[in-house]
Amino acid sequence: MTAAQGKAADGKTIQTVVRTAMRRCGTGRDALLAVLIHVQRHMGHLPDEAIAAVATAMRLTHGEVAGVVSFYAFFHQEPFGLYDCRLADNIIERHAGNAAVQERLGTLLKGGLGTLSTTSCIGLSDQAPGALIDGAPIPSLKDDRLEQVVHLMEKEIPVARWPGSLSRVKPNVRRADRILQQQAWQGEALRQAMTQGAAAFLEELELSGLRGMGGAGFPTARKWHSVREAAVTERVVVCNADEGEPGTFKDRVLLQRHAAALFEGMTICGWCVGARHGFVYLRGEYRYLLPILQRKLAARRRAGLLGQGILGVQGFDFDIQIRLGAGAYVCGEESALLESLEGKRGVPRPRPPYPVEAGFQALPTVVNNVETLSAACLVAVHGGAWYAAVGTAASRGTKLFSVSGDCSRPGVYELPMGTPLQELLQLAGAHRTQAVQMGGASGALVAPHDFGEPIAFEALPPGGSVMIFDQSRSISGIVHNFACFFAHESCGFCTPCRVGTRLQRDLVHKFTLGHGDAADLSELKELGLLMGRASHCGLGQSAGRAVGDALQYFPEHFPIASPDAFVQLETALEQARALRQAGGHTP
Repeated sequence: MTAAQGKAADGKTIQTVVRTAMRRCGTGRDALLAVLIHVQRHMGHLPDEAIAAVATAMRLTHGEVAGVVSFYAFFHQEPFGLYDCRLADNIIERHAGNAAVQERLGTLLKGGLGTLSTTSCIGLSDQAPGALIDGAPIPSLKDDRLEQVVHLMEKEIPVARWPGSLSRVKPNVRRADRILQQQAWQGEALRQAMTQGAAAFLEELELSGLRGMGGAGFPTARKWHSVREAAVTERVVVCNADEGEPGTFKDRVLLQRHAAALFEGMTICGWCVGARHGFVYLRGEYRYLLPILQRKLAARRRAGLLGQGILGVQGFDFDIQIRLGAGAYVCGEESALLESLEGKRGVPRPRPPYPVEAGFQALPTVVNNVETLSAACLVAVHGGAWYAAVGTAASRGTKLFSVSGDCSRPGVYELPMGTPLQELLQLAGAHRTQAVQMGGASGALVAPHDFGEPIAFEALPPGGSVMIFDQSRSISGIVHNFACFFAHESCGFCTPCRVGTRLQRDLVHKFTLGHGDAADLSELKELGLLMGRASHCGLGQSAGRAVGDALQYFPEHFPIASPDAFVQLETALEQARALRQAGGHTP
């Protein structure tokens, strides 16, 4: 616990801390996550007494609040010490040497100085290995930088007093095009859209072919039009800034450097569909971006670009709030995000109804990601035909890619849709590439014979994450990391995902040990199909995709163990059992 947290816990009652949190965050159920985050920051953790106090003050049951606390990884029910260290642990981070960081920091912190835990991705895979320490991003945590962090921790210096260079995150923009070259819009795009009129702008948006950049690729104009035509008086705009897919960090760059385009795009959407309220759901790992985003929102309010009577137009009222997540990958799924936004566990909703029909608080809701809303400004300024002039017939415009792994130039690349994967690999300085994982852990594992294929919705999936693996890497080890990720992140709502992801993890692990047999291979294939067909949401439906691709394209990485190997294994187990029974030491 920091000195500030200790003072808050000693000097105020829990009830006072809760009341202060509710004054700042709100009293409705949708403010629950924000209230819990505030209470934890002031107390250092969330003891059962604090959970009870929040439940009473917000007129919820103890079980409702406790259930929310247990669902999100960023909530602590026990004190974590002076430092709360979360080490990124996806496959890129492991290849970058995070094991050495874990050993060094683990040894330092285990004496009570702090708590070390792992999390799949913190949006720093281009600068791996990375960690969040008390919420501050620490990229490139190795060699001299690692020793500098250890020295500061040994002296118990609060993170707020660490050198700024330690938490400086490089943008690493390697190639910029239309989206990354946008100016900091201060109403210009909004004025252009308003001059056309909502109906005409929607026609331009449809002409542009702009599709959702979060992976699903749903036509943006169709989504906005559905919400606009809803027979209600209240509508909502939500930006999904919960880029939790392992190896993804493009939204980090957009939020760091192009937040004006995001906020302007949200305002255009709000005007177009008739919404008064907008929310940015910001992943908890990006909390360090919150102050700068809040300052930009305040500046837009002062400039008359948010709030009441925007640009002097009476009745055009629209404002944006930023809501923090608390560490749950499944909340990247839009319906789970809406549940979280309402202060609940992020369990995906049954569909239909879809968010355009019943989203936040059962109101018609547009949910788009950061990149999509930023691109809408380009359509407003330049028109639909201009936007559609780049890309393919089914995939218009440009796309941002988070490139990491075995390459000399990791970072963010903006390329026209339809660009061959091979061209991106060359730009990134990749050599002897064995495989590429497109779209994060839930995407496709691409073999070399497909490197010449275009990246587009109708070809290689244009997800935001591009993980590059050279010929030194174990394919079974890579997909085992993905399988462990899905087993950990499953919300547990449905049996095919809850049980299937764990079985998949254990079966792949057998092959990494050289113990997999033909029956295991068959079961892995059937399990992937079962999860894809029967899981409740996209997490379970895509959890077996990379494993299935690996089995199809890289069968040599899943050799069937010989009968002799099983005999040797059984002999070793028998010897170990005999040693235990005799009271001896088992190696």
